[in-house]
Amino acid sequence: MPLRILLPTIGSSGDVHPVIGLGRALKARGHNVTIVTNELFSEQVRANGLDFIALGTRAEAGAIMLDPRLWHMTRGFRCIAERVILPNIRRLYEIIADRRDPSTVVAATTLCLGARVAQDKLGVPTATLHLQPTAFRSLVDQGRLSYFDLGPRVPRFLKRALFGLIDTGHVDRIVGPGLNAFRATLDLTPVRGIFRDYLHSPQMVLGLFPDWFAPPQVDWPKNTHLTGFILHDDDGHPVLAPEAERFLQEGPPPLLVTPGSAATDRTPFFRQTVEACRRAGVRAMLVTNHPDQLPSGLPDGIRSFSYLPFSLILPHCAAIAYHGGIGTLAQTVKAGVPHLVVPNAHDQPDNGQRVDRLGLGYRVDRWRYRAPRAALIITELFQSPTIRQRCREFAPRIDSSASAERACALIERLG
Repeated sequence: MPLRILLPTIGSSGDVHPVIGLGRALKARGHNVTIVTNELFSEQVRANGLDFIALGTRAEAGAIMLDPRLWHMTRGFRCIAERVILPNIRRLYEIIADRRDPSTVVAATTLCLGARVAQDKLGVPTATLHLQPTAFRSLVDQGRLSYFDLGPRVPRFLKRALFGLIDTGHVDRIVGPGLNAFRATLDLTPVRGIFRDYLHSPQMVLGLFPDWFAPPQVDWPKNTHLTGFILHDDDGHPVLAPEAERFLQEGPPPLLVTPGSAATDRTPFFRQTVEACRRAGVRAMLVTNHPDQLPSGLPDGIRSFSYLPFSLILPHCAAIAYHGGIGTLAQTVKAGVPHLVVPNAHDQPDNGQRVDRLGLGYRVDRWRYRAPRAALIITELFQSPTIRQRCREFAPRIDSSASAERACALIERLG
């Protein structure tokens, strides 16, 4: 039976694009699919033939990107909670309540707590979609959390104590009052452990990443399924701009450089990377929607672009220097290109550490990222046959179509 599927998602392009890819696959299987996200992405969603409902305005998206707290290691979560999570709980609940019918199924990404409230109050079948492994708590191997490596060697009692501090002193204290005040208006009991337990749907949890990237842990929710990365570029039919094609034809494969679509204050990252490229004698393509971050007077062989479809450009690059966002990471693995990850915050330090563990490149903390060191790493990524061979070995492991089909089949079970 065709289902009416709502796909709410909150975040930047790296969070929205996989959901668009999933929506396209669900529609191809005969379902009515609506993506619920910030109006910044309305054109992209509709260009893919999917229905769209706005969850937040362009002005709100612009405000959070300009908030200096966004990419701070410790203050970033409060920024996201205040500007994104809390304002959208009631909005999303009301969208689901207004549009539900017996055929409705919801598959919502991590921060969409309004979907969990609708599941509790209205009984709407709901799956939680986690794009990043950091959405899961584990006392066995948590990976990296901000400044801390919480791998298997760290005693469990220390992890338990740290998670307790995070939950009671940070997450529940910031998100809990607003979430529970809204739940009270619906005669629902208050919840605790919001980012420990509550964000996982008791019906189904999907990790949109493969087990070789983040092996499932024994203390993850029992109803968790890993589907693999789902890749998507812009409107689904990417075209490489003529100026990008000309630049690629003018010389050897370049370094691709991007701090992420939502980053507006990465001037030091660009400055150090441009100088590193000059020292290493390599060409580079800088990608940012915010050109005021770029150094003035770029050297020969270094060009800036406002947008490039990574699925088309990465196979022609020698390496990438980027923030470690999960969407860009997946595209890079698929292209078989070495990584230099300079994380900002949130899930990015963990993603970078996993890249390092797999031997696909290097992670360098932002405060240690300087041109001399970056030049040495870039040179190695360009020249090391070992790293390049390792990257080529992992590229065939990503099958976006198969990943989307697995996710679709699981979501259909809810209907």
